[in-house]
Amino acid sequence: MAFRIIASQCTQCGACEFECPSGAIRFKGEIYVIDPEKCTECKGTFETQQCAEVCPVPKTCVLAAPAI
Repeated sequence: MAFRIIASQCTQCGACEFECPSGAIRFKGEIYVIDPEKCTECKGTFETQQCAEVCPVPKTCVLAAPAI
């Protein structure tokens, strides 16, 4: 699984993009998105997900629901 950004809550501050150790976050159009192919959920690097840690809006960077 990977994390995702809830666009309607995102303030577009960019903090998550610079903190992502795998370079999975980028600005696309008018919103930040997380590339699920690159997102490692910070496993092996940090104990917590850095995008969620630095985001000023709680519960904006969240674990994506598994595909059915």
